[in-house]
Amino acid sequence: MNQIKKHPVENLGYNFIPSEFLPEGKDEFYIRFQQNPATDYRQLTRQETAILKSNGNRSDNWSQVLVREGIDILLIEECTFFGLVRIGRLEPYFLEFSQLRTPVGLYRSLIVSCDIGNNVAINNVRLLSHYIIEDEAILINVNEMSCTSHSKFGNGIVKDGEPEDLRIWLEICNENAGRKVIPFDGMLPGDAWLWSKYRASEPLQDAFKAFTDRQFGTYRGTYGTVGKRTVIKNTHIIKDVKIGSDAYIKGANKLKNLTINSNENAKSQIGEGCEMVNGIMGAGSRAFYGVKAVRFILAPFSQLKYGARLINSYLGENATISCCEVLNTLLFPAHEQHHNNSFLCASLVMGQSNIAAGATIGSNHNSRAADGELQAGRGFWPGLCVSLKHNSKFASFTMIAKGDYPAELNIPMPFCLVSNDVHNDRLLVMPGYWFQYNMYAILRNERKFADRDKRREKAQLLEYDFLAPDTVNEMFVALQLLCRFTGQAFYQKHALIGGSREHEQKGKELLESNAPVLKQLEIQARGFENSGRPVHLIKVQEGYLLYKKMIAYYGTRLLIGYLQKNSDKSIRSLALLFAGAGSRSNWLNAGGQLIPEENINTLIRDIENGRLERGWQQVHAFYEQQALLYPDQKLQHGLAALMETGNFRPDMASLPLLRELLLNAIDTKQWMAQSVYASKAKDYENPFRKMVYDSTGEMEAVVGKLKDNPFINEQLKEAEAFESNIQELIGALKE
Repeated sequence: MNQIKKHPVENLGYNFIPSEFLPEGKDEFYIRFQQNPATDYRQLTRQETAILKSNGNRSDNWSQVLVREGIDILLIEECTFFGLVRIGRLEPYFLEFSQLRTPVGLYRSLIVSCDIGNNVAINNVRLLSHYIIEDEAILINVNEMSCTSHSKFGNGIVKDGEPEDLRIWLEICNENAGRKVIPFDGMLPGDAWLWSKYRASEPLQDAFKAFTDRQFGTYRGTYGTVGKRTVIKNTHIIKDVKIGSDAYIKGANKLKNLTINSNENAKSQIGEGCEMVNGIMGAGSRAFYGVKAVRFILAPFSQLKYGARLINSYLGENATISCCEVLNTLLFPAHEQHHNNSFLCASLVMGQSNIAAGATIGSNHNSRAADGELQAGRGFWPGLCVSLKHNSKFASFTMIAKGDYPAELNIPMPFCLVSNDVHNDRLLVMPGYWFQYNMYAILRNERKFADRDKRREKAQLLEYDFLAPDTVNEMFVALQLLCRFTGQAFYQKHALIGGSREHEQKGKELLESNAPVLKQLEIQARGFENSGRPVHLIKVQEGYLLYKKMIAYYGTRLLIGYLQKNSDKSIRSLALLFAGAGSRSNWLNAGGQLIPEENINTLIRDIENGRLERGWQQVHAFYEQQALLYPDQKLQHGLAALMETGNFRPDMASLPLLRELLLNAIDTKQWMAQSVYASKAKDYENPFRKMVYDSTGEMEAVVGKLKDNPFINEQLKEAEAFESNIQELIGALKE
């Protein structure tokens, strides 16, 4: 049966912190007084007490109801007070927010041991217990709003006297909890990635746990808070929740064990029908229309909406999930998933991604244990009704065509299209697909992601450029594989014997010369699919040349940026610049921020050796330092990539070579702009797109005129300006 305990009513509102957990010399209010150190409260006068009683108010001890000078006692009606209640200045105003108007004051509410700020409106709150309500907050029609002495506000910590098994973990990336992390307020996607990735190091794992426990403490007695100008209305249950300023909560069903960060520049919202438990919302994040979220983190300016279910997952900055279900997943910034019948589980998706309708990306397809995973680089884009098996891994900007993929996939080539050729029972991979057929989308998305980044405090530097150290390194891997597979196809066709080195050498020779024999080769990949069926590479020659073109453009564009900022444009200084670039380094995507792998390894060693005494604060300082270093590091990487793909050394730098590089960059930029136009023009020329319109006028009225497309015109103008600027640079180069 239910254990109902009886206590004297005069004890209601007191003994918030059990005596066994009170530090010596402290009372139950010591944390509360730290949260609200104001001392300008006084006791009620006899007349004020009489007025309160005449207005239907009750208290077990009126001496424990304190007020500030300037309070209008008439603005308190039909309220019941227990414990120490401190009330700020109440004046005869009404507060207005989003067409909601309500008078300042306390009306028809049960208030237990709370601090209430100046000119607050509290109306029909059936239970308000152990909260600090700041100035001009509005609380209307709330069934229960309470806070316990062991509240954690979504942080994965345990309080004094609690067993370890009460700790909340975030079981990201894998359903078997093998990559679980402890959620905490301020956790960045880079933190979650580091913690979940490097599992083999016990000292590292122990250090991360210690960082978190030390940052938040184990003491009991923290009150819930409602920040200034926050509005809460028509909500059922709010328990153990910390709410920042300027938040808006309306019609929520249940909010429990949460931190809702919000401020005047980044207002967070929770809307109708939401149920959110054990989580943290970053500033500017939003959840509305029936969202269900349990054990979660929403990074700043992320959104959940339209019945989305988010469980044991981290959603990065500037991301949106709606209508669908996401479980046990770590999502880097700028993720989009907004279709009711898409499912994502046990995955690491590294940002700028889009999960289409019908996508079923879940683990436990081929094992009796829930231990499968999927890992995808930036720009992951599975199409309609894609079903994938775990484990699978995809390079950056992989597009997957509609289909039920029967086996695990490992696709190391970026910017490719993967197709399931059911009729011929084979897998098709087109390297460089995005550059050939979808330049409009890749350039527009890059601009879109940057424009949507509304963060005021950019704790991590997010890379939105599709040409960056991570994708360029993947293109080098793809070039090597294309050479190898092409050579293997040639050797097989001619019954020759050779190893990988001979295959790569022959393949490179054929691809560099665009040999006619390439059209006769059936080029197959190895290790892309866990099955016995063939994996065919299509348009290999085109993909190979496009990878090389884009790598050269990446490096040259960075060189152009350097030349535009520096007055010394002599060949001697440029040769020294190339010499200083060194060899091409490996990079990692740490929560959307690209960082050289050797620097990540140094950070890990420092953590393991106990050198980070300030814990997460120093980890976040590391991100900030890496952000400052990134432009120079990226330049060095770009120059190294340029030398590698161009097959030249620093001492080979010359005026003709530099002019050739710059002129090639002009050609590439113009080709990209024309490709953007051509990609969009297909929508206007395809007869199956045009057939729903009776006339060109009707089509243009619905979708707009191609010549008026602002993004296309912007790209064409950029190409013109780019050519003009480069011609000036060429003229400024000196021997």
